[in-house]
Amino acid sequence: MDNNFNPQVPQQVPGKGLAIASLVCGIVAVASCFFGIYAAAGIVLGIVGIVLSVMAKKQIPAGAPKGAATAGLVLSIIALAICTIVFIACMTCYAAVNSALNQLGY
Repeated sequence: MDNNFNPQVPQQVPGKGLAIASLVCGIVAVASCFFGIYAAAGIVLGIVGIVLSVMAKKQIPAGAPKGAATAGLVLSIIALAICTIVFIACMTCYAAVNSALNQLGY
């Protein structure tokens, strides 16, 4: 029996955790766009996702797959744009309803 058994331990790719975190932030930010006022959280998560994906792309060595970082960046940019529009629309609707109620004396 061979006592020199040495299983191969997978190498950790630097930046992979940041890439996955940016992907999760992008997914949650896109999901929050559909819940009106929670679009404000989507704006924050979109910005965090962009920062994390840029940091991940800098840390991942050349030749290593960067798909998760790229997907996180794209999702975060899309979520940031949509959440900003939804948030502005919600605040505009709130202001219009509030103004109408004030004119009616409520």
